[in-house]
Amino acid sequence: MFEKIGELIITVSDGIWGAPILILLLGGGFYFLVYSRLAPLRYIGHALKILTGKYDDPNEAGQLRHYQALSTALAGTVGMGNISGVAVAITMGGPGAIFWMWISALLGISTKFFTCSLAVMFRGKDSAGEIQGGPMYYITEGLGKNWRPVAVFFSIMAMIGVSPLFQANQLTQMIRDVVLVPNNIGDSFTSDLVTGIVIAIVVGLVVIGGIKRIGKVTGRLVPTMVVVYTVTVLYVIFSHPSAIIPAFRTIFEDAFTGNAVLGGSLGAIIITGVRRAAFSNEAGLGTAPMAHGAAKTNEPIREGLVAMLGPIIDTIIVCTMTALAIIVTNTWVESSADGITLTAHAFDSAIPFVGKYILSICAIFFSMSTMFAFPYYGVKCLGFVAGVKYQHIYNYIFVAVILIGAVSNLRVIIGLIDISFALMAFPTVITAVLLSPHVKRAAKDYFIRLKAEKMNF
Repeated sequence: MFEKIGELIITVSDGIWGAPILILLLGGGFYFLVYSRLAPLRYIGHALKILTGKYDDPNEAGQLRHYQALSTALAGTVGMGNISGVAVAITMGGPGAIFWMWISALLGISTKFFTCSLAVMFRGKDSAGEIQGGPMYYITEGLGKNWRPVAVFFSIMAMIGVSPLFQANQLTQMIRDVVLVPNNIGDSFTSDLVTGIVIAIVVGLVVIGGIKRIGKVTGRLVPTMVVVYTVTVLYVIFSHPSAIIPAFRTIFEDAFTGNAVLGGSLGAIIITGVRRAAFSNEAGLGTAPMAHGAAKTNEPIREGLVAMLGPIIDTIIVCTMTALAIIVTNTWVESSADGITLTAHAFDSAIPFVGKYILSICAIFFSMSTMFAFPYYGVKCLGFVAGVKYQHIYNYIFVAVILIGAVSNLRVIIGLIDISFALMAFPTVITAVLLSPHVKRAAKDYFIRLKAEKMNF
């Protein structure tokens, strides 16, 4: 019975990720980019200045500083999707899928700018009177209470989408394939379950702390894990200098032919790239606006500018490095592994024995920081649907689901998460398009004031 359910989930996932979702994510991002007259791209420098804390005001409304809001959002995106999700993309769609991840991310910059600006612009209050932000709030505050069913639908899908299934599964797989099996310790359902229990205990101890504690934890972890992973993956790449240019050539050529894996199925390779990009940087899905909606700022555009840095860091930089490591080492052709194990093979081939353990440490940081951040989103969604007094229940559900993820099939988990992500994207992007004139007016006003400030100096 469970096998049939798994097959159904995979079938539904493949069906829902077709033309409609491509039009929504790529078309929506293109609309935001053109409608804003390329504003997100033109003000990247200013966004970096905001991130340094230059414009922070502790007296403004919100719970997190700009840097903490971006760190919390990045903790939910710069994670296993960058180590494992890229490997899945190459396995399922060939190297060309990476090109379409880039395209999706570039358009996603504008989507993040609009959705996260709206998250601050139309903040609402939960049942306890606390200021909150996110798609469910900008839907009801911006479009009216009649849109509440749409906001509730988004919240329910988000509670599934931010579950720890994928992170727990891939962390368990990494521990099993890299640590346990080579040392003849165990390769069974029981060992996976024990690993899942340990992960659940660690995550459970942290997530009870709430958003302020999560912001502090991720604020420290994200820079560390990115630096460690970056140094290692760059070593892997540059240990094969003659293969770097051919790797890029392979990505570009396969992006329009699909010959590497899919036998010329261009549509399938585009879908794979967009799916994995959405999984990686979540632009258009609606989770990041929940973190950025908690930022201590009264300037929606300022937070939108900070938020748009997410896809650049996550997909354009980190995912590309992982992809190059897998391609230049040729492990994507030589290995039959999937997910994080494929990435581990790439590291191990470039840095024998030590490489896979360095990746293991990085994977622990990536997956744990994601699992520290995700419960905040789920708690906020349950609080919106059922009320604040019940929202803590999500933390217990979240920890319990870690055990399910640890012992489940990777493809079924990816299918379930992809379904929920797709169903999150429709209300997030469509309502953002309807509310986009508010962002455009606010952006025009903000940039005029910014120019005036510079002239005064």
